[in-house]
Amino acid sequence: MALIKLQVVDLFQGDHVKDFKKAADFGIVGVIHKATTGATGTDKEYADRRGPATAAGLLWGAYHWGAHANVADQVDNFLTAAKPDEQTLVALDFEETAGNQMTLDQAREFLTLVGQKLGRKPVLYSGNVIKEGLGAVADPFFGSHRLWLAQYGEPTVQKSWSNFWLWQYTDRQSGFQPNQVPGLPGDDEGNLDCNSYDGTPAQLKADWAS
Repeated sequence: MALIKLQVVDLFQGDHVKDFKKAADFGIVGVIHKATTGATGTDKEYADRRGPATAAGLLWGAYHWGAHANVADQVDNFLTAAKPDEQTLVALDFEETAGNQMTLDQAREFLTLVGQKLGRKPVLYSGNVIKEGLGAVADPFFGSHRLWLAQYGEPTVQKSWSNFWLWQYTDRQSGFQPNQVPGLPGDDEGNLDCNSYDGTPAQLKADWAS
């Protein structure tokens, strides 16, 4: 069983937030918040939660849910809404999206364009989608991006990576414990995405937006 060190939560507008300071006191080091979906969608809570989270001492990150839309438009939507500074982690959420699935080539283009615009490589969040898309092929492009693995069982990575950087191991309904964070009750159904980072908080801070 992989060691679980809960240090990061990811949120979206459907999650309730009561107290970021309680989460930080509990041991949460960073928050990755949804910023956008596709070419036009935005998360209505992203901007309002950024200040309180950073004021509580938490690292801040932004993710984009990829869709089957013009990639340049998706990149513009993401960067406009996320407003990433040099301390902001940026990530592509590449997962199953029924009827609006981002392709492997679109994911590659999104990561490339964001990397060019920011001068640093985004993190790739994915689970089965990237595993099935790449199959047994070791892809050096994708492998050069840090992997934020979504897997609610014993974690295994696709051949392009030797290990994950961050592991989303539970949404509270499925996966492992610990799966509760003070101050962050989750969504209306009680779901809360929890992520394990296998280093120290200091290492996480150093790695966060690099």
